Amino acid sequence: MHAEIVRISLRQVDIKIIKGDQMHVLQWRRTLFWDEVLLDGKRQAHSSGLWGREKVYGLVFGRDLDGKGGEKVMLMIDPKKNEWNWTNEQLRGIRLEGRDGAIVAFGTLDPKSLEKPDTFADWMKKAIGMNWG
Repeated sequence: MHAEIVRISLRQVDIKIIKGDQMHVLQWRRTLFWDEVLLDGKRQAHSSGLWGREKVYGLVFGRDLDGKGGEKVMLMIDPKKNEWNWTNEQLRGIRLEGRDGAIVAFGTLDPKSLEKPDTFADWMKKAIGMNWG
């Protein structure tokens, strides 16, 4: 299974998933009163309320009509606004994880984000996006 993030905004995420010879589109949408996860345009999960909505969703790809088999994946969303990027409002983190580890990860949910920078210049670049010439 292979995945790519196609679009990230503050209230929408689109992920292209390729499994074998099939392509799927996994979407996360946030509205005023609910969040929903769509797979190929069909609602798979939702979470409602004003605060404390679900941030971890479990999904199964390739299950048969009886609900057996398939590959389980977990979608995690860090829905807070990215504070250092005022021009482009987007989520802080996204992670799609399978049985063998992360399939795709971005931002605060990317394992690379936990690595400590080697130098002060690396820290500045990572923390606030400043790049020294």
